[in-house]
Amino acid sequence: MIAGMMSFVACGPSAEEQAAEQARLDSLTADSIAQVEAAAAAEQTRINDSIAQVEAAEQTRINDSIANAPKGKKK
Repeated sequence: MIAGMMSFVACGPSAEEQAAEQARLDSLTADSIAQVEAAAAAEQTRINDSIAQVEAAEQTRINDSIANAPKGKKK
């Protein structure tokens, strides 16, 4: 009986079990890739928002300078 149990364990996982494990690993890999892609997209959005904010502030500064420029004759 013990010899029979040992031979069963020694055979290793079946093809079905190996396929199920591979499917599980593939799913984990796909989830990890999706998380990295989502983080990269969020970072790109943050960068784009920051650039837009700086550009808007610069345009406001230029418009304010033009509005506050002295009026009068040019020399």
